[in-house]
Amino acid sequence: MDASPEFVKHLLPSVVNLHARVPRQHPSTRILGDERMGSGIVVDAGGLILTVNYVVMGAGTVEVAPLRGRKMKAEVVAQDFEIGLALLRVRRQGMRAAALGAGRAVERGEPVIAIASSGVGEVRVAGGIVTYLGEFEAYWEYLLDRGIVSSAPNPGFGGGALFGLRGQVLGIVSLNLNEIARSSLAIPIEHYAEHAHELLRHGRVVSRPPRAWLGVFAHALDEGVVVAGIVPDGPGDRGGLREGDLIVSLNAEEVSTRRELYVSLWRHQPGERLTFEVMRDNDLRRIEVTGGDRAEFFRQT
Repeated sequence: MDASPEFVKHLLPSVVNLHARVPRQHPSTRILGDERMGSGIVVDAGGLILTVNYVVMGAGTVEVAPLRGRKMKAEVVAQDFEIGLALLRVRRQGMRAAALGAGRAVERGEPVIAIASSGVGEVRVAGGIVTYLGEFEAYWEYLLDRGIVSSAPNPGFGGGALFGLRGQVLGIVSLNLNEIARSSLAIPIEHYAEHAHELLRHGRVVSRPPRAWLGVFAHALDEGVVVAGIVPDGPGDRGGLREGDLIVSLNAEEVSTRRELYVSLWRHQPGERLTFEVMRDNDLRRIEVTGGDRAEFFRQT
C-alpha cells in the first residue's frame, strides 16, 4: 500500500468513537452485552454518522467522541437489520464528512485502508488489498450479495471505514474474519448511499420486501443445515425448533445449504406460517413456525 502519512491524516477526523449503553433486559445483551464500543464514520457535515447496527442495537444512550473535541449524545435515526447498518445523528454542524465512493467499481487487488476507533481520542489504521468481492453468508441469518473482503484487518472497533486511495469510503468495516488470517469484511457503501433517503425518512429501508426471521444460528454441514443456536423467545424457539435440529425442508422445499435456507425463508414475510421438516434424535419431525420480524424483536427500548 502506497499512502502518505499526510493522506491518512486527512481522513482521520471523519472517524469517531461510539459508546453505547443498552438496557440489560434488551434481547441483544445475551450475545452482545449491555455496554458496547464502536466506530462510526461521518457521512454528512450536519451530524449524520454511519456505523454497524450491532453496536447500537437496543441502545438507550449512545455517546459519540470525535478524535478532537467534546463528547456528544447521539440519536439512532435508522437501522437496516438485513444489511447490518445503522445511522446516528448528533446536534453538531460542521463535522468533517468523508467522501463516499458509491457508484465506483471496487476491484480485486485494489489497495485499501481500514480506519477505526480504538478508544476515545484514539484511531488506528491498517492497510491491505481487496481479496474477494462476492456473496458473503454468515450464521446469524445473514447474506450479503456482494461483500468486500480485504487483507486489511479491522484495526479497532466495528463500524470504521474502508477507504480507497482516492480518499473515498468504499465500505463500512463490520468484523474480522477469524477463519481467514488478517482479513476483514466490509459492507459496501452502496447499501447506504442507495437507500439514504428512505433511511432518513422512514428509519428503515421500505423498498425492500420484509423478510421472515427465525432467530436461529445456522451452521452448514455436509449433511445439511443444523440449528447450532437459538435466540431465546424468538420465532424458532416459540415454534419448537431446538439446537441440534437438522433442517431438511421448508414448506416442502428441500434445504441442503445455508444459502438455500435463507433464500427460501426470505420469500416469506413476517407473520406467515412456515412448515419445517427436521431430523431430531433420528426421527423426522414437522415443526410449525410463524415467521418473525427481526427489527420488531430487537426494536429500540
